[in-house]
Amino acid sequence: MTLTAETFTFVADLVRQRSAIHLAPGKEYLVESRLAPLARREGVTVDEYVRAHRTRPNQMTSELIVEALTTNETSWFRDALPFQTLAEHVLPDVVAARAPASPLRIWSAACSTGQEPYSIAMTLLDNLTAPAPRVEITATDLSAEVLAKADRGVYSQLEVNRGLPAKYLVKHFTRVGTEWQISEELRSMVRFTKNNLLDSPPAGGPFDVVFMRNVLIYFDVAVKRDILRRLRGTMRPGGYLVLGAAETTVGIDDAWSRVHVGRSSIYQNTPGSKA
Repeated sequence: MTLTAETFTFVADLVRQRSAIHLAPGKEYLVESRLAPLARREGVTVDEYVRAHRTRPNQMTSELIVEALTTNETSWFRDALPFQTLAEHVLPDVVAARAPASPLRIWSAACSTGQEPYSIAMTLLDNLTAPAPRVEITATDLSAEVLAKADRGVYSQLEVNRGLPAKYLVKHFTRVGTEWQISEELRSMVRFTKNNLLDSPPAGGPFDVVFMRNVLIYFDVAVKRDILRRLRGTMRPGGYLVLGAAETTVGIDDAWSRVHVGRSSIYQNTPGSKA
């Protein structure tokens, strides 16, 4: 059954209010496919599911709808280049710049089921030399469901096949039945917590590095500018922001400095810039 215009408009408005993500006309197929599992659990169609919520709104159903529409695609070491840049350029700089005995703090925003922060943790273990600083990785997402999975650190064979090099599977995972459990060493490096990018940044800063990849593309310019401004306020001066390949701070918040690293660009929180 095709979604009615009324259902799509209601869902798009709800998602925009709660997450600022804009679902343009033409995304009806996405709404229907993402909400179909919720509707099936109730034995109804997507239209009937949404109509019931409109008639008797409740916070839990609203959160389920928004989470279903804001869960992003993820994989291990996604796009590879950002992790190479982290190892070869960002880490040497931030480790040298940090105060003695202070921890290295990294935020992985919109972390989904945990592949990005765990990939960051593996990169750190491979590239930090003794005496290595204490590492604190904060990983956040809007969805409590994906955060619970990330915190468990248990992945299917299909999930580990998506970008995880064999050497890391051997080194950091243990086979449990048909699934793979990530090591306690990696789990202890990451703290998962719920956070909406429209709200205040999470505790755990000031951050030396922030990964916020393939997130800003979903927001309009005003929301992007607001997120970037508040982000600067929770980062160490001179800290680095890693965005997706199609994202930039240029022309949005020019308090960031663009740093070219090989074939990619990262962004630096310019010392002295106003939050």
